[in-house]
Amino acid sequence: MPTGDRAVPGARLGAERRLRGLTKPELARRLVPHVTDQCPSLPTLISYLKRWEAGKTGISERYRFACAKALGMDAAELFGPPTPQASWPGVVASPGGPLRPGSVDEAGIIGDWDDMERRRLLLAALGIGAGAFSSGEPVRQLLDLALASELRSIEDWQLACADHLHALRTRPPAQVRDALIVDLLAIHRQLRLPDAGGNAELHRVVAALSTLHANVLTRLGDHGAAIHWWRTARAAADQSGDLELRLGVRATEAGHGLYGQRDPGTVLRLTQDARQIAGGAPSQGLALVVCSQAKAMTLLGRHPEALVTLNLYRDLAASSPVPGGIMPGYWQGGQLHFAENMVLAGTGDEPGADEAGRHVLASANPDYQVSTQVSLHNALCTVVKGGTAEGVRRAARVLDAVPPVFRSHMITETGKRVLRAVPVEQQQRAAVREFREVLTATAPGPRVLSSGA
Repeated sequence: MPTGDRAVPGARLGAERRLRGLTKPELARRLVPHVTDQCPSLPTLISYLKRWEAGKTGISERYRFACAKALGMDAAELFGPPTPQASWPGVVASPGGPLRPGSVDEAGIIGDWDDMERRRLLLAALGIGAGAFSSGEPVRQLLDLALASELRSIEDWQLACADHLHALRTRPPAQVRDALIVDLLAIHRQLRLPDAGGNAELHRVVAALSTLHANVLTRLGDHGAAIHWWRTARAAADQSGDLELRLGVRATEAGHGLYGQRDPGTVLRLTQDARQIAGGAPSQGLALVVCSQAKAMTLLGRHPEALVTLNLYRDLAASSPVPGGIMPGYWQGGQLHFAENMVLAGTGDEPGADEAGRHVLASANPDYQVSTQVSLHNALCTVVKGGTAEGVRRAARVLDAVPPVFRSHMITETGKRVLRAVPVEQQQRAAVREFREVLTATAPGPRVLSSGA
């Protein structure tokens, strides 16, 4: 195989690995279950990855299949057909070049990346998946990014944030991720200009876009990459000097951490740290932090404390002025009623959880994922109250009704909470076994669930 032919698949593999925030050893460990015939040792797999990504050797069909499975993709999506990089204006192929894992981190936001680094980032984005090429629109935007000299106004960026928020609530997460990457590249380009580093409004935009990207990566289950993007969002919010935004980013980072991304105890510590930043004055940002704190206590089984914290959240939300700022619909998107639904479901308060859930479903900003989670919370509440069979059957119907392209890891994690609520002595009931099968079948990507989920 010619060197150039070997380089393209290796570059695509490396780009997908880095977009997920995976190291080579981490990806090698993911390969093991999918190399079904005489799997080599882990050190050998790591050496293979190094050679593939450097373009030194080709990737056989056997390993292409295993790599695609490990990354949750199809082999055709990951490896072919190759894109002729030399034909893209402004893009220079540089397989194996350095790329910051999963995000433009704190140094990358303002850093002085040279043109070659920007081109490498563009090349990585061009390999984000076959879905990006179906309409050609993300590719058109990337070409526009490489060629255009006109920069966007703050008003245009605010509109872009609103558009991405709408997409997050209504479109498949993989599609939202691909579109966000294009604008993240564009805002990085704009921040490299002289005097951009002191532009608080641009930093607000970076914080908002990075928050949305971390959100969608959490939905896709790319938790390592999501954590990198939460860090980017925090750094940008801090540099903006906007306290409400700083607290809002930290609150949503903590809330998303509860879906398999972090240990609930770690999430609780994050909220405690954020409350130190908030100070004593009531604010919407502080209310959002307290909201995430109540959710973490619920997952830790500290239900009396969760109820007390939920009441504090109600008081703070009611007494604080509603801030403006960037992307206000994200920070004020019905968090109170969703938190009430989640916390009250965990205590077995069926009337309270149902009432809060109805408020969420009647929201002016419906999110397909949130609506599904509310239904699963209500099923969990039934299980907590002792109605195991009825609760798991309700949860199974909810999961079955989600179209495959809209299935997310956050929905699956919410389903796991229903399974964990089933008493140990009832785990082998027929209805519970059937629910476990549905939970496995509807999970986005390969998952193995134990009896205790």
